Amino acid sequence: MNKRRLGSSELMVSEISLGSWLTYSGGIGRDQTEACTRAAYEAGINFFDTANAYGRGASETAWGEILSQYPRDSYILATKVFFPMSDEDKGLSAAQIHQQIDASLKRLRTDYVDLYQCHRFDPTVPIEETMEALTDVVKAGKARYIGFSEWTPDQIRAGLAVPGAVKFVSSQPQYNLLFRGPEKNVFPLCAQKGIGQIVWSPLAQGVLTGKYQPGQPPPADSRAASADMSERIGRYMAPGTLAAVQRLRPIAEGLGCSLAQLALAWILRRPEVSSAIIGASRPEQIPDNLAAASLTLSPDTLRAIDQALGDAADYEDRIIAERGNTILHR
Repeated sequence: MNKRRLGSSELMVSEISLGSWLTYSGGIGRDQTEACTRAAYEAGINFFDTANAYGRGASETAWGEILSQYPRDSYILATKVFFPMSDEDKGLSAAQIHQQIDASLKRLRTDYVDLYQCHRFDPTVPIEETMEALTDVVKAGKARYIGFSEWTPDQIRAGLAVPGAVKFVSSQPQYNLLFRGPEKNVFPLCAQKGIGQIVWSPLAQGVLTGKYQPGQPPPADSRAASADMSERIGRYMAPGTLAAVQRLRPIAEGLGCSLAQLALAWILRRPEVSSAIIGASRPEQIPDNLAAASLTLSPDTLRAIDQALGDAADYEDRIIAERGNTILHR
């Protein structure tokens, strides 16, 4: 597994990383969680991304049990703070940041995380308070670096401008073949500031695997068939979008790869991207995804992809945090 530097940090992260949203937070059982985590680790994935809000601690607890069986310096661990852990416990106030990092570390069975991320921007708290609290967390040795997920360019600049505060090294936006908005403003700004991208939903909630056929019910074991998960796939399930994804199939076949590998290779073509976060409900999904790191897409292939997707590819520079953190919130 190839590794890339995460922004200006010293962290070298695997190009494909493992996330725990929608899966280890309650979507699959404990045995499957361990099997997938072990398969990822043994295949060379060294970057594991979770959040306190995933299952309100369930994901962190599971990985605390599983990853603690490996040497701590053999993997890079990231978690997040912002979304509610109770009716009162939420947001990015200094009190919450200090309370939630301690709770996360306890669940994760570790003294520190390598990356502590603001899961969204908190407009109710002065940015100075948030950044100073994050700086205290780093100085206390509870986190090595800090990052954010789904911040606007103005919010990023505000965080970077706080005097004496530690600097962000990572951005975690939604980014995939169907959702390309971050390319416009977030990627260039972050590249200037030494902030690497660790992108979520690289397979558009599984839609880019091609398993959802237009006009047909979703497979019984898929996210779209789950009452708890189907609404989160949102606009990706539009008939026109599903039809566009199927038009990618001949391109993938011509390259001798799967649709998932094609979608991941398309993301990894960007030098701004440090890692693409995948989810897995079965161990065998992991080696298929990892093979994407060895693919190089030619200019002709990239043009063919754009032509196949047509209007299904969204280039609008939108930030999901500003759309209510509902259907696609994570």
